[in-house]
Amino acid sequence: MDLDIEIDGWPEGDWEALAGRVLEVAAHVEPGLANPRLTASLLFTSDEEVHELNREWRGKDKPTNVLSFPMLERENLLALAPDGPPEMLGDLALAYGTCEREAAEKGIALADHAAHLIVHGLLHLAGHDHVDSDEQAEAMEKLEIEALAKLGIADPYGDRDK
Repeated sequence: MDLDIEIDGWPEGDWEALAGRVLEVAAHVEPGLANPRLTASLLFTSDEEVHELNREWRGKDKPTNVLSFPMLERENLLALAPDGPPEMLGDLALAYGTCEREAAEKGIALADHAAHLIVHGLLHLAGHDHVDSDEQAEAMEKLEIEALAKLGIADPYGDRDK
């Protein structure tokens, strides 16, 4: 999978390298992401931009930490042959201010929190969700925890009762 990355308003850092490492481990826990035909875009941007995207495309007039805009249904993703023209999986957008605040509240590095949100967003693009049932949420969290562990990042859900 190819990831087209745009960075606007985030502090200096090797965000592209981080995103590349995250994509690699996400493809190990969700094999659908390993298809070489897939492309996706990742925008590191401001709270204001994510707020506008959330209002325009999701009808929610508030900022959020990460937005995902899938362009393939899960069934189509899983059926996609590895040979052929590029296929757009979807778009992700991360909001700097919200990510920075959440990382500070959790007492973790911004890069670790961004990695978690990229994994989360990529899993959404691959058709995973967490809103319809507890089982669905637990399955998605398990994949996130597994991917983050491969990056040496602690379980982001470990501090709550299960």
